[in-house]
Amino acid sequence: MIAPKEALSGCGHRVTTHAPIWWEPGPHEHHHALVGTPADCVRIALHEWGRDWDWVLSGINAGGNLGADVPISGTIAAAREAAYHGIRAASFSHYKKRELDFDWDRAASWVVRVMGWLDQKETPPGSFWNVNFPHLSKNESEPEIIRATVGRHPLPLDFRKGEKGWIYSGNYHERGRDPGSDVAICFGGNIAVSLLTV
Repeated sequence: MIAPKEALSGCGHRVTTHAPIWWEPGPHEHHHALVGTPADCVRIALHEWGRDWDWVLSGINAGGNLGADVPISGTIAAAREAAYHGIRAASFSHYKKRELDFDWDRAASWVVRVMGWLDQKETPPGSFWNVNFPHLSKNESEPEIIRATVGRHPLPLDFRKGEKGWIYSGNYHERGRDPGSDVAICFGGNIAVSLLTV
């Protein structure tokens, strides 16, 4: 397991080519904190341990990566990097409602369910999977796994002027929801699974 040492939300598919990359030991054996991006994590792992892997899994990201987030997501970039090298890959993200805390044990059980589902699907060369979990209360029933298109609408374009510049103030929850899109399915309480291409 390799993860960036620092949070790098929205870093996209940035890779480090003109500076050293190193890792520090994580809290458990075989856990590494990389001073680099999510895509760097995959590149270093493939360099150090070879490419004979069944899957590369990225995430679970704390926050959705839906629709217009696809190009800017570091979580998705890690899966895309694996797909560039011909390895089956999936990125996982967990939509967040402000009033609810994450239940990571429940989310981990969803990863197991989704991986069973994905193992039955073909992953064409040059493609990979993007998975978004809904944010459900403890009382809500288990979500369905639904194949989704990628939403077309951009994030709300709202900023407020601060003392030192503009600060993003758009409401992520108010984005457009095309029927059958990852945004609509995830916001509707189900697990959205989309096939993306490199």
